[in-house]
Amino acid sequence: MMNKILLSIIEDLNDELIGVYRKLHENPELPNEEFETTKLIKKLLKKVDIEVLDLPLETGLVAQIKGNPNGPVVAIRCDIDALPIQEETSLSYKSKINGKMHACGHDFHTAAILGAAYLVKRHQGSLIGTIKFIFQPGEESADGAKKILATGVLDDVDAIFGVHNVSDAEVGIMGIKTGAMTAAVDRFEIKVTGVGSHAAKPERGIDPIIIASNIVTSLQTIVSRNIGATEKALLSVTHIEGGNTWNVIPESAYLEGTVRTLNEDIRGLISKRASEIITGIAQSFGGSAELIWHSGSPATNNTEEWVDFATKLGKRTGYNVKKISMGLEGEDFAYYQKNIPGAFIIIGTGLSYAHHHPAYQVDEKAILNCSKYFAHLAEGALKEILDKNYTQIKEARSATKNFISSNKNL
Repeated sequence: MMNKILLSIIEDLNDELIGVYRKLHENPELPNEEFETTKLIKKLLKKVDIEVLDLPLETGLVAQIKGNPNGPVVAIRCDIDALPIQEETSLSYKSKINGKMHACGHDFHTAAILGAAYLVKRHQGSLIGTIKFIFQPGEESADGAKKILATGVLDDVDAIFGVHNVSDAEVGIMGIKTGAMTAAVDRFEIKVTGVGSHAAKPERGIDPIIIASNIVTSLQTIVSRNIGATEKALLSVTHIEGGNTWNVIPESAYLEGTVRTLNEDIRGLISKRASEIITGIAQSFGGSAELIWHSGSPATNNTEEWVDFATKLGKRTGYNVKKISMGLEGEDFAYYQKNIPGAFIIIGTGLSYAHHHPAYQVDEKAILNCSKYFAHLAEGALKEILDKNYTQIKEARSATKNFISSNKNL
């Protein structure tokens, strides 16, 4: 018999989810500090008797709805953290926390996937497998997915799906494509060492600012001259430090930046060429330079079969499905896809300022249909996996039978 509280929520699900979304938006928490957010999600799940798994996580959680314990397992992932941004909207439910804001839509993701869990719960008695709902911490710090994976809770998962909103697509648009939906994200540091001197006598020193300046301009040739024009890649120097006064040539300079790629071979090429350029330029001026490379999350990698399945279901759910991606933003959902097939899916939430902008907004009309879609996707994926396995078993049995028949005289 369906939980009476769940029945009441389902009857007025749109208002319920908008209320959750607004509460999350008002109370943003930074990566790996989502203590109150985690408490709220647990409370809302337990209210309708959805099992929250006991895992060694400080923040974030994984819940599950189990039907047939011998059936397949599907996971749905959302992220729950916010950003260190001062909100500049006029929303009645704008952030109450100074300097913190849900400026990337993770509050939307959380509300929508909570709604999906509510909808799946209705059918628990007839569920042919298990669905796990990941409410992941620390996406913005790119370490939350690793923490979830480290618990082993996804070791039995057959397929995984993730959601992200986009602020340059109308409500009703769904984006998906095979392969990379987001980029591999790497950070680099460059430490340049020269010889300090009086600014009036530069010949007595080795100017690290000159070295750094040449490095900045030369690094741009990697993308423009070493990578094909039809490939996507980006290298940006975003931080420069050197010196502290006007009449002294400093001893050192510091650079920092990011590299974004969709292809692992290109990712490796940029790292190699950057090291060669940095070392060569520094030596040509008589100085030295050290490249420190910080590998981040890889590119997401949507599996063709699950893209096809998710696309068909999206159209049946009323979405206008387009073959689009998020571009060169990073997303640690990619860590799940290294070992689990699945798809990362983007949902239009209305035209707004870009992600991470202080005036960024989400159209609440996008929440309910997103919940319905991911509930259908999770349940449908279980059946798809079961049917596929049954077909494989049947084909294997048929092949065995044919082999025995054709070799009965051996």
